Amino acid sequence: MVEMPQGQSYTGQKQAEIFCHGGQFVLKQILEEIFKYDVRPAEPGEFTRRAFLSGKIDLARAEAVADLIASKTEYSYNAAKNNLLGRMSEYIDSIRAAAVEILAEIEASIDFPEEDTDTAEQKRLSDGIDKITTRAKELAESYRAGQIIKEGYKIAVAGRPNAGKSSLFNLMLNQNRAIVAPSPGTTRDYLTEWIDLDGVAVAVSDTAGLRSKAGVVEKAGQESALSLIKNSDLVIWITDISRKNWIRETAADIAELPENSPVVIAVNKIDNIETLTKKSLDKLDGIGPDIERIPLSCKTKAGFKLLRKRLAARINENMPDLTDRLVLTSARHKKKLDNFIAALGRAKKKLNEAESPEIIAFELRQGINEIDEITGRIYNDEILENIFSRFCIGK
Repeated sequence: MVEMPQGQSYTGQKQAEIFCHGGQFVLKQILEEIFKYDVRPAEPGEFTRRAFLSGKIDLARAEAVADLIASKTEYSYNAAKNNLLGRMSEYIDSIRAAAVEILAEIEASIDFPEEDTDTAEQKRLSDGIDKITTRAKELAESYRAGQIIKEGYKIAVAGRPNAGKSSLFNLMLNQNRAIVAPSPGTTRDYLTEWIDLDGVAVAVSDTAGLRSKAGVVEKAGQESALSLIKNSDLVIWITDISRKNWIRETAADIAELPENSPVVIAVNKIDNIETLTKKSLDKLDGIGPDIERIPLSCKTKAGFKLLRKRLAARINENMPDLTDRLVLTSARHKKKLDNFIAALGRAKKKLNEAESPEIIAFELRQGINEIDEITGRIYNDEILENIFSRFCIGK
């Protein structure tokens, strides 16, 4: 057993850690003995919550603890690590300090009303608000990449029945996860599995084949497929080149997809034909020249390396360099930052309209209060319960 004095433990409180063999029976016996002395198990996130309440860490760093534990890839690990080390808190604190400085000047004009704010002074304050807003927006705009880092990139493998969707799904997973059969309509509902693609967590879904003639069960699967396609970051539309009218069918199918769906077309079963020219691929008119076409054979794996490479490139082209850039991964932080930006916008508008300094100061204080909830300068029990209830027990 190791004892830790007040102020030097993770929670900041006096505590002890017991080390023992990992056998379940031994652990159970030790816990039963401890529980005899009016001791209870920790609630989810209780240790990190106590660390926050005792001032050992701020709220943004506390949330990073849960993100670090839940990280699936190197990207998500590095993003959580940066936040745990305090980079997010430092950035928010620097924005806050700049806003407080402007607020102090506005409030000074309330205390000394005889010193009117001239046009030059008004412009200087307005420019200062703009600079803070720009910095806040830069962080807020990183949230899309942050969502991918934290929640994963979603890819739907879609197409007509028997086009090779399940075969491609199995290739991407490098295992036989989905049933593959020559008869159409084998997949009645979608399957989703996670893969690590160049450091990014990717959720790959094998969807039911889309066709007009289908039974009740198959139609239900198709409805699920369309919903999944709509909410995916990318759709791999796999088309069967051995079909006589594959060009016309593919163009019609792509046109029926939800509007603005990002699509890559995998032209499958190239092992069934002798040649596939660029001209034949370019004949996929009506779908837009920006939609990439990749020849593929799920049977021989020809073209699969290229497809994987192109998918990784599409995912990573907008991903940030975590060595020199901060990324917003929390929906709660994004909402608070957006509220802060909106409050600054109102303050600037009222400043330029020469409103009373009391009103301008009110808007600035509202904005500062919003980002204070990110780091925990301002908090309530509801905020803490919402955050720490998502933690693992004992963390």
